Amino acid sequence: MSSDTSSQPSANQLATKAQAWSALFSEPMSDLVKRYTSSVFFDKRLWQADIAGSLAHAEMLAAQNIISQADYAAIQKGMAQITQEIEAGQFDWQLDLEDVHLNIEARLTALVGDAGKRLHTGRSRNDQVATDVRLWLRGEIDLIVELLRALQLSLVEVAERNVDVILPGFTHLQVAQPVSFAHHLLAYVEMFERDAQRMQDVRKRVNVLPLGSAALAGTTYPLDRERVARTLGMEGVCQNSLDGVSDRDFAIEFSAAASLVMVHISRLSEELIVWMSQNFGFIRIADRFTTGSSIMPQKKNPDVPELARGKTGRVVGHLMGLITLMKGQPLAYNKDNQEDKEPLFDTVDTLKDTLRIFAEMVGGQVNPHTGCKEGGITVNAAAMRAAAQKGYATATDLADYLVKKGLPFRDAHETVAHAVKLASQKGVDLSELPLEELQSFNSNVQADVFEVLSLEGSLNARNTLGGTAPAQVRAQLQRHRARLGQ
Repeated sequence: MSSDTSSQPSANQLATKAQAWSALFSEPMSDLVKRYTSSVFFDKRLWQADIAGSLAHAEMLAAQNIISQADYAAIQKGMAQITQEIEAGQFDWQLDLEDVHLNIEARLTALVGDAGKRLHTGRSRNDQVATDVRLWLRGEIDLIVELLRALQLSLVEVAERNVDVILPGFTHLQVAQPVSFAHHLLAYVEMFERDAQRMQDVRKRVNVLPLGSAALAGTTYPLDRERVARTLGMEGVCQNSLDGVSDRDFAIEFSAAASLVMVHISRLSEELIVWMSQNFGFIRIADRFTTGSSIMPQKKNPDVPELARGKTGRVVGHLMGLITLMKGQPLAYNKDNQEDKEPLFDTVDTLKDTLRIFAEMVGGQVNPHTGCKEGGITVNAAAMRAAAQKGYATATDLADYLVKKGLPFRDAHETVAHAVKLASQKGVDLSELPLEELQSFNSNVQADVFEVLSLEGSLNARNTLGGTAPAQVRAQLQRHRARLGQ
């Protein structure tokens, strides 16, 4: 079919006709209602998914002899032109056409005539939009998984340089036991890996085809829904038409997984903020990720981690909004579901932007001239070590030492508490108490206790799977490198 549009109606002329219900009504929709109900200016980002879904549907219709091969060829040609127009920024998105689907369909009909009108055979906007959102979200999940991998690699790279750097491990934000700084960073690598696994698991339930459910009850046309699913690379079809068009649990589940990613980002942000403060001074963040004060010239504020911590509430809020959106809806499709897109889109955008900036903020960026990574987190090992020597971080090691000498743990725990009390009164560390004073608490204490009470001794003693001993941390780094393909 020719693409000559001289005798075809324009998209403007088709705007009213595209509203399939218009003949039933005695007055046009008010401009206020048009603006209130329109979604085109935010759902137009679905255009690629809409075209892909439409082409797969048209191919199946032709294969099933529901439309002619000539119609299918015309639809392909029209969609190719529409794609070029959108990519060139020349597509005229119209409020009167309400959403991305009607805008594209109207333009297609303007280009190819009746073939464009036949495209909608056997489908409804209800199953069409559910398909589009799933196709779009599937691609976004794939990108998010890659961004999570990039952030993990940044953390691994910093960890590899700091295996032997000793950080005070905290519980209740008080010095608890010394840990390898690398071990601390790898805790976040584990979190983000679970996040990636959750995203990949969510993808399986996103990647299911609603198309063919039509408005709510299926269709009288002999559709081959499995063929469309295969064409689109989807893992199956929705088995119940009512469920296929009406539920958005896949979007809710994605938002829950995204919220967990942001919670982990927020926890890391909190630590970066604390570590960067003058009271800690454990790290420095590259200047391009910080801001100054409008009144206090000495300030360098960690705006990126602070804002990420705040954006976590935004993403979690979208999750709550989607759950609330769905909770009161009877079967099947309701207009409420138009409100699923803006929170979903914003969640995706916020998560992608946050992951990108954190990967660079933590690991630095590649200098195009040298090919090496520059910037990222700078570690102040001396400040970490000095902090680890406060708070009697090796007290548990002394208790373990006494247990190995035959003292029951509860008795050892009480004995060490007395030793800590004495050291506190004298203003010294446990390792600075004379051997004679340590022996006064238990006669089995020998000179080898000072190795136990050293920071390095404490780390090396925890040489079990998952522990903070440098040997274990290096083994974990090898595992992560192999897993991440680096």
